Amino acid sequence: MVLPVLNALRSSARFRMDPEGQLAAMGRIEEEGEEIIGIYHSHPDGPPHPSGTDLLEAAYPEAAQLIWFPSPSGWQCRAFRHTETGFIAMAIEQRPDEPSRGQGGS
Repeated sequence: MVLPVLNALRSSARFRMDPEGQLAAMGRIEEEGEEIIGIYHSHPDGPPHPSGTDLLEAAYPEAAQLIWFPSPSGWQCRAFRHTETGFIAMAIEQRPDEPSRGQGGS
């Protein structure tokens, strides 16, 4: 499940989740018994990795940080994990969709 939340700062250089949108998203996550596994945002002007501000403001260090950035071939995404010494890159694995309920094997 992907839950977009507006940028309250309306900035291409800084991001802060809109408080009402954040509360709504957190409520939905809790209602559905889900957990946060990643948080995404874009760096339209670079860099293609977490910035110093991202490190200082990481509110959910247990969640992967997904950074979207433009490249000559289009928008791309990289994932990072927060550690005690900073962020380290993670592999992104694309998995095929799971079969719909009621379909599949025995």
